Amino acid sequence: MSSTLQIDGMTVQEKLQAMEALWDSLRQNEDDIPVPQWHRDILDARERDVKEGKAKFLDWETAKQQIADEIRQNRVS
Repeated sequence: MSSTLQIDGMTVQEKLQAMEALWDSLRQNEDDIPVPQWHRDILDARERDVKEGKAKFLDWETAKQQIADEIRQNRVS
């Protein structure tokens, strides 16, 4: 397989499709993807916070709305 892709000649839609194909391929072998220890530490701390009731999970739509609200609020400040 060629290591050079003709990315510059691709449309945005083609680039998005290529990214989706790459992610789908990576997801098939998640255990093969190295995770740095610092990232594991952060995820472990977040999981601990949830278990201890110090944090909670949000659905993606709620999270996006909160982020958008915070950005708008910071622009006004």
